[in-house]
Amino acid sequence: MLLILLGSVFVYVYYLKEKKEQLDTIKRGFCPKCQQKSIELSDQRSGGCSGPKLLSFQCVECGYTNSFAVEHSDNCGTGGCR
Repeated sequence: MLLILLGSVFVYVYYLKEKKEQLDTIKRGFCPKCQQKSIELSDQRSGGCSGPKLLSFQCVECGYTNSFAVEHSDNCGTGGCR
């Protein structure tokens, strides 16, 4: 049972590492799959002033799509959210 738990944790950490590398590539403007400068923000959702922002990206060349939950900092304390 311990072996299954450790394996699951390892797989999850590897998954998060891959997602971070993909997001870093997208932030530089490139598609993680085809390495072309053809990645676009296709959807952006937020839960308001608190919580993560969900960003969806799509490549117009190869069709790669992925979503990322990223933290955002709005100026909610200064009346930024209404």
